[in-house]
Amino acid sequence: MHDIIIIGAGPAGLTAAIYALRANKSVLILEKSSFGGQMTFSPKIENYPGFISVSGTELADSLVEQALAQGAEVELEEVVEISLNDDGTKTVRTDCGEHTARAVVVATGAKHRLLGVKGETELVGNGISFCAVCDGAFHAGKNIAVIGGGNSALQEAILLSDVCKSVTVIQNLDNFTGEQRLAEQLMAKPNVKAIFGTVVTEFLSTDGELSGLVAKNVASGEETKMDFEGVFVAIGLAPDTAIAEGLAERDKWGYIVSDEKCLTATEGFFVAGDCRTKGVRQIATAIADGATAALAAISYLDK
Repeated sequence: MHDIIIIGAGPAGLTAAIYALRANKSVLILEKSSFGGQMTFSPKIENYPGFISVSGTELADSLVEQALAQGAEVELEEVVEISLNDDGTKTVRTDCGEHTARAVVVATGAKHRLLGVKGETELVGNGISFCAVCDGAFHAGKNIAVIGGGNSALQEAILLSDVCKSVTVIQNLDNFTGEQRLAEQLMAKPNVKAIFGTVVTEFLSTDGELSGLVAKNVASGEETKMDFEGVFVAIGLAPDTAIAEGLAERDKWGYIVSDEKCLTATEGFFVAGDCRTKGVRQIATAIADGATAALAAISYLDK
């Protein structure tokens, strides 16, 4: 039995492991795919304290190395269920077997929703981005597109309009679905235009870098090739929290309900990072969550 099982090896999960290990707790990290989470899609990060510039992969590698050096155990397994035992311990079932711990930290993150069209996956990090705060500066003076029409897309487009030469918002519906105030603020920008009733059917590339896209008018079916130097996909996030069923409350979007203490309704069951209800989802806030959740778990175990 481990003291703490951490589910997810993104910045929140890895930070939680480091803090728990330094408190002499035994830690098992379970990760279903790759270490680092969403930050590995960022080729250059310039807003993480302590680094003028670092790639997401480099930062992830450093965190993994630090956790392993502290004594973390790591297994590449997908968690399918978590159950609460009569003695308060938790059993974590994976696609490879079972693990038991006195406490569990869920740090499974939230993934950006993709359009699911040709060329998209290959160009993530090579012209396709998701976060204007993170990557907007790299597109200064460029012609870019924002895909989406909700609040997230409108906010991204407003931020990008301040640094980009032009911003084209492509929305599949005939109107924006975000707040009218945001829409009015965006459309008042002289370098912004919107294309409604249009979907993206393919992303185009040259030498492995995004060069444009193919857009199709929903009503007429007519397709048009458009040149862009960058695209921001802003159609929402999808938290990976099904495993918390029965142990923690989730909001209507699927995020685990928690305050800044990273506690849930179940004793010994904690949440950290982008999979919990919160206002800001950045690497720095995920790191903070990881530390907070670990300290809460340590306090719980030491009682």
